[in-house]
Amino acid sequence: MSGWTSLMPMETFEPPGVESFDLPPLIPGVPWFDKYMLMALVSVVLILAFWLTMARKNALVPSRGQFVGEAAYSFVRNTLGRDMIGHDFKKYLPFLIAIFSFVLVNNLWGIFPLTLLPTASHVGWAYGLAGLVWVLYNAIGIKKFGPIGYLRHVTIPPGVPTWMFPLIIPLEFLSNILVRPLTLSLRLFANMFAGHLLVLVFVLGGEYLLLHSEPLVNKVAGVFSLIFSMAIFGLEIFVQILQAYIFTVLTAQYISSATAEEH
Repeated sequence: MSGWTSLMPMETFEPPGVESFDLPPLIPGVPWFDKYMLMALVSVVLILAFWLTMARKNALVPSRGQFVGEAAYSFVRNTLGRDMIGHDFKKYLPFLIAIFSFVLVNNLWGIFPLTLLPTASHVGWAYGLAGLVWVLYNAIGIKKFGPIGYLRHVTIPPGVPTWMFPLIIPLEFLSNILVRPLTLSLRLFANMFAGHLLVLVFVLGGEYLLLHSEPLVNKVAGVFSLIFSMAIFGLEIFVQILQAYIFTVLTAQYISSATAEEH
């Protein structure tokens, strides 16, 4: 055991953990303005610039940039809007485009050299996005059915016998009103947090083994750790795009269920 310890002198290595995501404010005395807030604000500017630029370019033969914009718009419009919500999807399309763009860009901050941190890896941002979706689909349902009618709509599925109401109503209320925003936020947060933490472990651990450890076996392990971290970065790109898609799909599904004539 002592021989193994001499090969792996890790007592000075501090592994990353939850505290690695607690960032100091960028402006002294302004605790809310941290790196997460800066990335979110920059993402809003980038998203507005992208879509405004795409809206101005309406050439009959699209350029590469226009093709990208039209492809992104068609994807959200057809796959996430029309197919999930139905014939009334157009009124919700701006929100779906905005939420998909915001989640996607803020997830992709995790792969850029100057940021290397997804915004949603801080749980507060995931809660905020899910809370916004929760307010929207419940407000839509209340507007359509009224407060009492919407409550019946989300708690009493059609065809359920009356004698099962005492069991079904609490379960449906928990599922549709309380659990949805929690699962929506925690799914996004957990994937962004776990992915970034995994990258930190392999990058920081590999750097320590390669540069701050003496045994040759440790240095070789450090090289492999850094190489493997690049593979994780590639996987992270896929997960970040997928989570933006899933978040928007579920948003569209919740809007659809809130407005459907039959629950």
